[in-house]
Amino acid sequence: MSPHTPHYMVIGGGITGLSAAFYLQKRLEAEGAPFRISVVEKSEKLGGKIHTLERDGFVIEKGPDSFLARKKPIIDLAYELGLEGELTATNPKAKKTFIVRQGKLHPMPPGLVLGIPTQWTPFMRTGLISPLGKVRAAMDFVLPKRKKQTDESLGHFLKRRLGTEVLERVVEPLLAGIYAGDTFKLSLKSTFPQFGAMEQKHRSVILGMMASRKNVPEESAHLPQSVRHSVFVTFKRGLKTIVEGLEAALREGGAELRTGVGVTKVTAAAGDGSAAAGGPAKVVFEDGHEEVVDGLIVTTQTYQAAKLLDELPIAEVLRNIAYISVANVIMAFDRKDIPFELDASGFLVPRSEGLAITACTLTSAKWLHTAPDGKVVLRCYIGRAGEQEWPSLSDEELVELARRDIRKLLGIEASPLFSEVTRLMHSMPQYPVGHLEKLADFRAKLSAAMPRVWVTGAGFHGVGLPDCIRQGKEAANALVDRIESSAKANSAKEAVSAGL
Repeated sequence: MSPHTPHYMVIGGGITGLSAAFYLQKRLEAEGAPFRISVVEKSEKLGGKIHTLERDGFVIEKGPDSFLARKKPIIDLAYELGLEGELTATNPKAKKTFIVRQGKLHPMPPGLVLGIPTQWTPFMRTGLISPLGKVRAAMDFVLPKRKKQTDESLGHFLKRRLGTEVLERVVEPLLAGIYAGDTFKLSLKSTFPQFGAMEQKHRSVILGMMASRKNVPEESAHLPQSVRHSVFVTFKRGLKTIVEGLEAALREGGAELRTGVGVTKVTAAAGDGSAAAGGPAKVVFEDGHEEVVDGLIVTTQTYQAAKLLDELPIAEVLRNIAYISVANVIMAFDRKDIPFELDASGFLVPRSEGLAITACTLTSAKWLHTAPDGKVVLRCYIGRAGEQEWPSLSDEELVELARRDIRKLLGIEASPLFSEVTRLMHSMPQYPVGHLEKLADFRAKLSAAMPRVWVTGAGFHGVGLPDCIRQGKEAANALVDRIESSAKANSAKEAVSAGL
């Protein structure tokens, strides 16, 4: 009888799943024992929300378009895949960002970091905040720190420290682009735990943010020299670069990548004596066939993972995580039809403005590789918490809404050369207060029920690409650690039993 080759499976071929499989492969290769890895993805393509479209000389991101340069996991992965030379920075001549206030574009004051002022003079001069609102924000310097260190909502924290005006006119529209959520329902510890840590250490979130800015050179030390000046980074050929890099590395390592393959259920399976210790998992597929695997990582949206684990009562935790739907409308124009200088990256729209779009990126100004000479591409965002009526509209109607708003704000009257609408349905997980505690309880109970199954992804600990990559790597290492620990414990028990 031939020896059993352990089979590890990843459900979900988005960036989390591909990263989990990549780091699982690296870990197992280093250990030298034989193994199999399979990635199964229900759609016909890998990469999840990442979707780079090349059209008529344009490089268009229909999903996410970039990532924070200071977040190491994606930069580390780029180096590991040999893609660091493909990284590209934002246009240094388009640093300005605007916020809409009473129908007009106001420049965002220099020194804002996640909406928190770190340079006081520019903040005091801005027309975005009233004199009274500035006085209220300055109270952050003298207000005592919160005694309780339990979780609270992001909105309550920011209102408590900086006041309503700063929250509604600056911070909320900025953060809406990340979570598309209601700040008064989002968990501080799950979204921006550094804010709470700054309050506890420095008493003031502004002083804490100012202190953190002194570490910027250290935070960028991991970056290639060519992109060190940039807050955001992407790849010259688009984000598909990292998906293609992961796919190539996995295939080279012998991984099996299956697309168009759906899964309906995950359960514990009875051991056959050949698998690693801890009890294998059984995966049931849409076509009815079943596979028993030695380790499993599930990286789907949490509501999809809940369906797979439906037989477990703890799946209710995942089912109760809410999601927001968002869309983006991309429009291309001739440069001659754009009546302003392309020296800004875009603008943000607070809820109070009553517009359809929540933000607009001047994509070809921000990223010089995205449009041919003489052409311009814009990207408008639609949808956030409390504004979920848009899915009933046609693509044509969404384009017209976006055109109406940019006509009003930017004066663009021309019809676009072409447009692309992307609907990201139920794509933005919302982390409620107490989210981390609930997930810790879920993981503990899942470990007890199915120790060789790990569930992770954007619905857990971060929605950005670097956060998803980090979670994929953590999942790979945690699963192997758990299996090896269980195997050693069982071997020790067998040795003791043999000695007896």
